[in-house]
Amino acid sequence: MDLNAIAEYLPLFGEAALLTVKLGVLGIIFSIIIGLICAVVQYYKVPVIRRIVSVYIEISRNTPLLVQLFFIYYGLPKVGIPTDAETCGIAGLAFLGGSYMAEAFRSGLESVDKIQTESAYSLGMNKMQAMRYVILPQAMSVSIPAFVANVIFLMKETSVFSAISLLDLMFMAKDLMGMYNDTTEALCLLVGFYLIILLPISIVGTIVERRVRRAGFGG
Repeated sequence: MDLNAIAEYLPLFGEAALLTVKLGVLGIIFSIIIGLICAVVQYYKVPVIRRIVSVYIEISRNTPLLVQLFFIYYGLPKVGIPTDAETCGIAGLAFLGGSYMAEAFRSGLESVDKIQTESAYSLGMNKMQAMRYVILPQAMSVSIPAFVANVIFLMKETSVFSAISLLDLMFMAKDLMGMYNDTTEALCLLVGFYLIILLPISIVGTIVERRVRRAGFGG
C-alpha cells in the first residue's frame, strides 16, 4: 500500500464525501417528510389517497434505486422536465426512502393503543392535536430502530450516484482505480470514509434507542 498515494488522494475523497453527505442528508430529510405524510394517510385510511400511497410504496420498494435514478435523469427531460445530477440524486433517494420511512412510521402509529387516541378526543383534542401531542411522540419512539436502519441504508445507497456522473465517493474510487490502478489505496479510502459517515449514525441511533426504552417508550 502506497501511503503517499493515500495522502495525495485524501483531499479528493474529502470533497467527494462532503457531496455524498450533502445529497444523502437532503434526500433523507425529504424521505422523512414523504414517509410521515404517507404513514398518516394510511393510518387514517384516507379514501383514494390511501390507494395512491399504497401503489407508490409498492413501486418504490420493488424497483432498484439505480433504475429510479435513470428514469428521473434520462426520462424526465424527454417529457420536457429539466433536471440536473444533484437534483436527480436527491429526488431518487427521497422517492426510495419515502416508502421505507412510511412503513417504519406506519408500524409505529399502529403500535399506539386506541385508548390513547380515545383519551385525547375525550380531552377535547381534534385529530391533528391528538396526532401531534399524543400519537406521534409515542409512534416515533417505537419507530426509532427502523428509522435509524433506514437512514443507514439510504446513506449507503448514495453509492449508486456515480452512475449519473455525480462526483461522490464511489465515483472518485472508480475514477482513481481506472486512471492510476491504485485499487488498494482507493478502496481503503472508500471504506474508511463510509465508516466515518455511517458509524456515528449507528452509534447515536443506538444511544437514542436505549434512552427512549429506559424512559418507558418503545416497549
